[in-house]
Amino acid sequence: QVQLVESGGGLVQAGESLSLSCAASGFAINSAAMAWFRQVPGRGREFVAGIIGINITRYLDSVKTRFTISKDSAKNMVSLRMNNLKLEDTAIYYCAARTSMVMFRSSQQYDYWGQGTQVSVSS
Repeated sequence: QVQLVESGGGLVQAGESLSLSCAASGFAINSAAMAWFRQVPGRGREFVAGIIGINITRYLDSVKTRFTISKDSAKNMVSLRMNNLKLEDTAIYYCAARTSMVMFRSSQQYDYWGQGTQVSVSS
């Protein structure tokens, strides 16, 4: 049974940092495209960062100098380090997996999702 469990969300002030983790089970993350999406009320899920293969990564333009996606194959976990957080980063963040070695920015291409974790940035 495939399962993705996120952790690490919370409330921080603008300019601070936060790390999210996604523990995967039921499949090997090295055989999948892993990604983080985020969603605010009234809008669809937005691609934030993805990782595939040895260390091929992609980012949303507005976060690529501030966020870093990484994976720990031994622990079957994916992480998202978020630095210099901004008010507009406030959202529910979701971990997603696509069980093929192709990365997409569309949420519709992903097969499995975590329950989401809230990230709130205050001024």
